[in-house]
Amino acid sequence: MTEYKRIMIPVDFSENSPKLLQAGVDVAEKFQAELFIVFVVQSFEDYSGFFVPHMPIAQFEEEMLQSAEQKMDNFLHENLKTSLTCHRKVLKGDVAEELARYAAETKVAMIIMGTHGYKGLERVLFGSVAEKIVKTAPCPVLTINPYR
Repeated sequence: MTEYKRIMIPVDFSENSPKLLQAGVDVAEKFQAELFIVFVVQSFEDYSGFFVPHMPIAQFEEEMLQSAEQKMDNFLHENLKTSLTCHRKVLKGDVAEELARYAAETKVAMIIMGTHGYKGLERVLFGSVAEKIVKTAPCPVLTINPYR
């Protein structure tokens, strides 16, 4: 049987994130795996020509990163209940690309993520992150439908 000693769990702080985190922790505990919990702040550089921001894009993204760091701390404090070694990371860029890059960089053996995150306009604009990760990840991806 394959040993999965390093598992990455991407989160998006949606209402499904606590359930998906717990599912990932349950799998990780079976393997006594090290956890890498990751959130990616979507980069807005590609969209800067579509609107006139009230502040420079770089400043806006820096504030988004700081806010995401705080949100990650709060999310993990409220939802992470395990004795496993856990690493938390907030990244910036294209969500799927950054998750695949970070998975390769940290040499995770598996990614556990939801099939659905935020919906509506964000899905139309950005496409399915889970679908892109399944196609580009350097390791197996376990997707979980949080609605079943």
